[in-house]
Amino acid sequence: MKRIILPMLVALVPALAQAQGLSGNLVLYTSQPNTDAQQTIDAFKAKHPGVNVTFVRDGTPKILAKLSAEFEAGQPQADVLLIADSVTMEGLKKEGRLLAHEKADTSAYPAGTHDPQKFWFATKLITTGIAYNTKAGFKPNSWADLTKPEVKGQLVMPSPLTSGAALIHAATLTGNLEGGWKYYEALKDNEAVAGGGNGDVLKQVAGGQKLYGVIVDFMPIREKAKGAPIEFVFPKEGVSAVSEPIAILKTTKNADAARAFVDFLLSKEGQELALKQGYIAAHPAVALPAGYPSRDQIKVMGFDAAKALANETENKATFADIFGQ
Repeated sequence: MKRIILPMLVALVPALAQAQGLSGNLVLYTSQPNTDAQQTIDAFKAKHPGVNVTFVRDGTPKILAKLSAEFEAGQPQADVLLIADSVTMEGLKKEGRLLAHEKADTSAYPAGTHDPQKFWFATKLITTGIAYNTKAGFKPNSWADLTKPEVKGQLVMPSPLTSGAALIHAATLTGNLEGGWKYYEALKDNEAVAGGGNGDVLKQVAGGQKLYGVIVDFMPIREKAKGAPIEFVFPKEGVSAVSEPIAILKTTKNADAARAFVDFLLSKEGQELALKQGYIAAHPAVALPAGYPSRDQIKVMGFDAAKALANETENKATFADIFGQ
């Protein structure tokens, strides 16, 4: 028996030492809601108690502005970024700001989920679809429905000029729907209103000021569960999606802990935490939250993050011209 147990203990020592050996400080910059960010950190610390993790939370544009100022001063503070979208990560990658995590285990994920060079990794699938107030007489089930007379003057959506998810949504729809930007021209002709973020859309649709909204999935689904008079639709043509990617800054002061943080979020345990928080996990084997259809019923439209980055200025200008912003 001793001959069997002793080798097992010896084999466990390196793994235990590695987990216990992680220490020092880790700074996370994130656009996650405060509660989600704290839950993520607490779950990571349960596995790596020697690491002291602090976080700064704000919207992705403000996080980027803060980072830019720190880069300019030569004093970036963040070790790890967990923000809304892959286009932002592509920009940082292009600038040489990110550190590749070449040994990250992505074998469980479909090709195309993460950056192929392993500079950033998707953690969730946050789609954008259609919400409507239950008092609405017309029930949309497609993007084309939002251009119909029944919706005239009753549609609100976030602006790509202020929302990263909305910018990706615009790039996705114009790249997949026939007619491209003519779709947004049709929305404008139908008196759609664009401005603010997804939270503003939720308030207006749930409150009945507008009957229809373009919005990220989890907000109306959560509010419906709380009793709000709102429904969410995954349009039949497909949905756009942001993946809330995570990446390590090249200037990290604690690369080992940063890599462990990424590994945790990509693990089945880390992905099940996303499920508990009410999101669609990026991991294909993790179930979907209550209120969502099955994975095979959600069609995600094709999206090229690098192309969207290259066309970002043009896309914003086109949208601004159409909506007079």
